[in-house]
Formats: sequence, C-alpha cells, structure tokens
Amino acid sequence: MPAVSSIELAIDLKSLTKVYANGVQALDQLSMRVKRGEIYGLLGPNGAGKSTLIKCLTGLVHPSACRGTVLGYPVGDPAVNHQLGYLPENATWPEHLTAGQVLEFAGRLHGLTGRERGRRVTDLLKIAGLEAWQDDKPQHFSKGMRQRLGVAYALMGNPELVFLDEPTDGVDPVGRKEMRDLIRQLKREGKTVFVNSHLLDELEMICDRMAILMRGRVVRQGSLEELTLESCRYEICVSGNLLLAPGIVDLVQRLGGTISLSADGVESCIALPTRRPQLVQPVVDALRHESYLLLSVTPARQSLEELFMDAIRTGGQFSPRETGD
Repeated sequence: MPAVSSIELAIDLKSLTKVYANGVQALDQLSMRVKRGEIYGLLGPNGAGKSTLIKCLTGLVHPSACRGTVLGYPVGDPAVNHQLGYLPENATWPEHLTAGQVLEFAGRLHGLTGRERGRRVTDLLKIAGLEAWQDDKPQHFSKGMRQRLGVAYALMGNPELVFLDEPTDGVDPVGRKEMRDLIRQLKREGKTVFVNSHLLDELEMICDRMAILMRGRVVRQGSLEELTLESCRYEICVSGNLLLAPGIVDLVQRLGGTISLSADGVESCIALPTRRPQLVQPVVDALRHESYLLLSVTPARQSLEELFMDAIRTGGQFSPRETGD
C-alpha cells in the first residue's frame, strides 16, 4: 500500500506510553495510524489498554511519554478538543434532564448561541432517531436509545473525529443495527470514527481498518482483508471419501492443500491455500474426471473472531509486520 502522508491521518502515533502512579503500564510505546474519513476499530482483551488509549487521545489522561498527533495537533494539546467528539462507555446524564435538555446542555458547553443550539439540537435528535422522545428523560430510554443520545451529545460540536467507547455494549440486535447505521452515516459525512468494542462481529461489519491491542501494544493493524490475507483459501466440498482416491490426494498435497472427512464419512472437503481461482481449476477438473459430485466451491478466510482468538492463544506473537499503514 502507498505511503500515507501526515495530512491524510487523523491519528498518527509513533510511540505512546502510559504508566499509572501505581506502576501499572497500560500502554507500551504504542504505534498507530488512522486515516481521515475512515471507520477504525480497536479490539483487544480486557486490560489491553483500549479505554486508556482513547482517554489519552481525547486529553482525559496524560501519557507518560508520547510522540504523535491527533488531527495534526500533538497528543494532549487542548487546541484540538473542539474538533473531537467522545462517547464514553456507560454515559450518564442528570436524571432531571430530558433528551432535548441534555443536548441543549452540550450546546452550551460548546459555546453555541441560542439559535445555533436550537438548530443543532433539532438536527441531532433527527440524526439519532429521537425526535419523538426529545421531552422524555433518558433514564426511561432503552440502552440503544441512550447510546444514540450519547452519540448525538458527542456530535454537538460538529467534530471531525468521533471516539465511541463500547457503543453497542448491552444493546439489543435492533439497537446495534441502528448504531451501525448511525456510524456509517457519520462516515458518509466525512467524519473519522474510532470505535472500541469487544463485539467482534460488529467491528467486522462496519470498520474499514482495525487494530488488535495486546498488553498495551498494537500487534496488528490493517483492513480485515489484509489481516486475514495469509488465511485465504478455497474450500471444495464433494460427496464421497477422497482419502480413498490416491491421485486426488497427491494433487491436493502438491498444491499445499489438505483434505478433511466429515464425521459420517459421506463428504470430503479440500482446503487450498490460495486466492487465485485458476489454481483451483486442476483440482475441480480431476474431481470431475473421477466422477465425484461437487457440492460447493467457496472462497474462505479467517473471521475476525478467529484472528482475534489466534492473537489470544499466541500472546500477540504474529509475524513481525503491521499492514495497511
């Protein structure tokens, strides 16, 4: 991938370290690059440093040491704050405020005039799908509604970069779908969205690129296609036991593939490590020549969950490379 200039980057971290006063090291010389206008996902096990990273990037926590920028400003520079939006995990507001008043309060914090606040509150309630509930108190909302209100709150200042910390945690399937739609809308408006979530299937559906964080360091980052490149394969399923066909077995082995047999011995599956369909054709031709019934020929790769579990099992010890930056 071509080199990315600093002006194209919303976040450019070369080395960020955070050690708390009790000696706990949350981040260890972390490096990361997030492009402007993309949806970027952050995943990692509990204690990996995900929330600490977001707090450092939003200025809520001061790094112990850092070389890097956010929207071109040094990390922690308060001058960038008006260009940032932040939805913390489990956001709450005073119980006596209605949804409209919560956003009105956010507008006051951003220094908007009364007319600007009124227009912005109306627009954001519409974006969040909460127009009908503007006079209701968030304490009576579903978790999904509260999260959408939280995103609207984070957008009051019309930020360029929006941080969402576990935006779908505890949200039902309908609420998760609504949140995905909202995040995609932010991308269409040209905003950069940085999402921290432990719901891997959610990240897989919406993110342009993502990073795996382990023990305070990014061990891999890139698009899902880039991160799973080495696992790309074709799976050919047939009726019958291919292990009884030495010619087929020899051909598959020469191509670096494997053959597995179903538990009942009725079907076989060939896995060929390639993304090129023309390399699959000789196997398909040989199967047809031997009169095997083809059930399916499918391109496959690791899921994000499988990739993440590999990281957990190996302690983040992937091949020493970072892709997509």
